[in-house]
Amino acid sequence: MAETLSWALSGPQGIIALALGYLLGSIPFGMVLTRLAGGPDLRSIGSGNIGATNVLRTGNKKLAALTLVGDMLKGTAAVLLAGYLLGGKNAALVAALGAFLGHLFPVWLRFKGGKGVATYLGILIGLKWPVAVTFAAIWLSIAYLSRYSSLSALVATLLTPLLLWFWVREPQMAGMMAVLSLLLWFMHRENISRLLTGREGKIGQKG
Repeated sequence: MAETLSWALSGPQGIIALALGYLLGSIPFGMVLTRLAGGPDLRSIGSGNIGATNVLRTGNKKLAALTLVGDMLKGTAAVLLAGYLLGGKNAALVAALGAFLGHLFPVWLRFKGGKGVATYLGILIGLKWPVAVTFAAIWLSIAYLSRYSSLSALVATLLTPLLLWFWVREPQMAGMMAVLSLLLWFMHRENISRLLTGREGKIGQKG
């Protein structure tokens, strides 16, 4: 993590990587696709989130799937493009942070974006795909048992940095994903409150 921050501050490439990631991450696929389909403003239904889970609450499974893919691939694209164009792992990790911040705080929506689960997974696909597969397996298992999307994300993102540190021996990557996990937990603070009080909406429940 320290090596990545040092690289990011050492020259213009770090700023470019962060900006590239942010611009890609800030594309609000859920909002765009729902509006094009004549659907409601996602911010006015369900959780108010612009991600795939809230799109699913409109009853349109195809749009929810497309939103999931779009939000994932923008994270993957940011990581791969920055790594290829700007200098390997450090650039990829800085772009990962940029993409995640772009999704959470997109300039186009007055800095009110999604909660980052799909983009987090897309970033993992670009950085270390076996861990991404494990993340997806954890998410699906918890979702199947509980029907809570938020709980699934919280558990999967809690375990991901540990997997990167102890399983694939990538401490630098683990550090960055731990930062993203903390941001994701912060964005889910209201979900955590609803989970604790039994008021959290379940997967497939319409807004």
